[in-house]
Amino acid sequence: MVDIKKTIMQRNIEIGNWVVLGIFLVLSFLFLPGRFTLGVLLGGLISIVNFHWLSRDLRSTFLKHADRAKPFMMAKYYIRFIVTGIVLFFVITRAPADIFGLLLGLSLVVINVILTVIGANLKNPL
Repeated sequence: MVDIKKTIMQRNIEIGNWVVLGIFLVLSFLFLPGRFTLGVLLGGLISIVNFHWLSRDLRSTFLKHADRAKPFMMAKYYIRFIVTGIVLFFVITRAPADIFGLLLGLSLVVINVILTVIGANLKNPL
């Protein structure tokens, strides 16, 4: 069995997720209400966990089921989608979090990926 290592870009994205979450939390804590900060925290944690879960699923699928990767990834995608939906339902209905803070937190991984790619291209332009 071949061990699939994380690339430098993937490590930068994973570390950057936590850095961006920290920046968002500090700024929202200083300048915005606590409900907004709670939304950023919950949304950020959900998106980071979802990104990590996707990474783990991809690695395990290609190590164990490389010949049947598509059906396994689709099944895992739907499981992850349903679990994320249930968690978001409970966060929205039970937690006193601001919905706009939650949306900002959920966008954290996308924002970080864009920033990481721009930074990598500025260092090494095509």
